[in-house]
Amino acid sequence: MSSWVILVDTLKDVSNTETPHKVMTVREYLTHPKLFAGAKPTILNLSRSYAYQGAGYYASLLAEARQHRVVPTVETMIELSRKQLYQRALPELEDRLNRCLRKMPGPDAASLTRILVCLGQTGEPVLDPFARLLFDWFRTPVLEVLLEDGEWRSIKRIRPLAVDDLSPEERAVFLSAVVSYTTRPWRAPRQRALMKYVLAVLSDPKEELPPSSIASLKHMARVAARHGVEVVPIGKGDLDKLAQFDALFIRETTNIDNHTYRFARRAVQEGMPVIDDPVSMIRCTNKVYLTELLHSHGIATPRTIVLSSLKEAGDLETKLGSPLVLKIPDGSFSRGVFRVEGAEPIREKLKELFQESAILLAQEYCPTDYDWRIGVLDGEPLFACKYLMAKKHWQIVRHEAGKKSVEGGYKTVSLSETPPAVVEIAVRAARLIGDGLYGVDLKVIGDRVVVIEINDNPNLDHGVEDLAEKDSVWEQLIRWFVRRLESR
Repeated sequence: MSSWVILVDTLKDVSNTETPHKVMTVREYLTHPKLFAGAKPTILNLSRSYAYQGAGYYASLLAEARQHRVVPTVETMIELSRKQLYQRALPELEDRLNRCLRKMPGPDAASLTRILVCLGQTGEPVLDPFARLLFDWFRTPVLEVLLEDGEWRSIKRIRPLAVDDLSPEERAVFLSAVVSYTTRPWRAPRQRALMKYVLAVLSDPKEELPPSSIASLKHMARVAARHGVEVVPIGKGDLDKLAQFDALFIRETTNIDNHTYRFARRAVQEGMPVIDDPVSMIRCTNKVYLTELLHSHGIATPRTIVLSSLKEAGDLETKLGSPLVLKIPDGSFSRGVFRVEGAEPIREKLKELFQESAILLAQEYCPTDYDWRIGVLDGEPLFACKYLMAKKHWQIVRHEAGKKSVEGGYKTVSLSETPPAVVEIAVRAARLIGDGLYGVDLKVIGDRVVVIEINDNPNLDHGVEDLAEKDSVWEQLIRWFVRRLESR
């Protein structure tokens, strides 16, 4: 008897004429344990379904009880039953996949939406490194991988496929893979290091201007894995599950009156390290508070007047120049910020804005081609970037009713090449808020360096903010969480 035994639901799936190995039905294997008395075969379980407590599931479960080596194991079956359970493998798999696709002709790679992996083989040599890694993660006879469109190809779904679902061409690839796989010496699955901590990342894939793209968060997950941290995405409906994780990183635009603040508060109550923490949210989302805070510590800002009524608007142009800028206290991404010129237009805009907020800010207009953004983490500089103004606009983001927002370009600069005064003032300003992650926006006007605002939820995208400092940005971020977890 061959050391390999192939289990099928029906002998039509794979016949004895198609393989030199013994083929038997799953039912036979389940009901006749004495067939292998004294022998320890290796089982290739080709059941059409691996559903929990189904016949295929029990075949692998009993194989392990009988000390038979089996592919797939029940652990693999369970992991593949839900994307949430195999999510931890995706960063490594997608990284390998995209490396392989870069070696394919452009049109072929772009049109690829499905990959069939048979015992670690695809029939397409350029994809075999991905196939081997996938099989190393999930030892399953046939796996179907569905891909998302995009410049970075993400994995939409991984699922086992039954042999009887294969086309004639795919079946030939599978039978060839069986021959090569079963003639190699048995190799146990590589043991992967268990992750020490689990970091929940709150994000919204549908957000128009998210602080980090999904692709960037997946890159972060790959970096985090090297530090023993598993990254798990969560959404606004997962507040009740938050206590299952060790730490929280909020990657949605924060606001005091929405779910991001509730998540931050719950994380603090659970004793979890969190970025952004609720205190930082409160302090950074209100420009009136920031104005008072910076002024009281001698940090320069554009000339600013806090307004509480229309009566105070009479001589704004005399005090601040013309045009001037009007702001609501809690705007973000250039929203709620208006450039206005002329006494009557200023009055009308103030009248409109006072319907939204009891306090407004009037500020001198400081035209520049770009704003500096200095990332500060734990009171130390993290990255430096120039955000260019949107085309034919005076802000870095142009918002028009009914149209998609338009962003200006960027130029990432290494911290060593950034003007020291810009970095020094940014760090001083961020330390007034806390020890989390902040993005300090500054302008250089002649010999003046002024702070425009401090963001508790700064942009952090792979290939943008990390372009100069590379993975050091992400590593410092992950270490921030690890230090706090280990000190608890």
